[in-house]
Amino acid sequence: MKPGRRYWLMKSEPRVFSIEDLAQSSKQTTCWDGVRNYQARNFMRAMTVGDQVLFYHSNAEPPAVVGIAEVVRTAYPDKTQFDKSSHHYDPASAPSAPRWDMVDIQYRQTFKASLSLDRLREEPQLKNMVLLQKGSRLSVQPVTEMEWVLVLKLAGARAS
Repeated sequence: MKPGRRYWLMKSEPRVFSIEDLAQSSKQTTCWDGVRNYQARNFMRAMTVGDQVLFYHSNAEPPAVVGIAEVVRTAYPDKTQFDKSSHHYDPASAPSAPRWDMVDIQYRQTFKASLSLDRLREEPQLKNMVLLQKGSRLSVQPVTEMEWVLVLKLAGARAS
């Protein structure tokens, strides 16, 4: 673990954008756009280059942590907020005062076996993980270093 590095979890519906899509993206990199929750946006604003991300498939059978990405560009204005043809368009956001941000992430690895939400709930040490809290719906959320280490151990994955 690198000093000062932080850990996050980002949710995506696999039929919209999966970890396989990230792995096949140009330079295995994509912008993480379309976040329209202030708390999730603020978490993205706190990200720094090198922070590690658990990639989570939501609205899947089963929902699961499926791999790792890394933050490669810090927060900058989300272009979709200004695009009238985008379903992420926000008419209240002005280019002179953007309301929404995005970050760029890069693929690091896919787990050999996904870690389902139910499997994560079986781990007493993960009981305080934001993902496992009742009513937790944030698409971007913090992960503690202890949670990060345990999830990687459960997945049989290597740290970047």
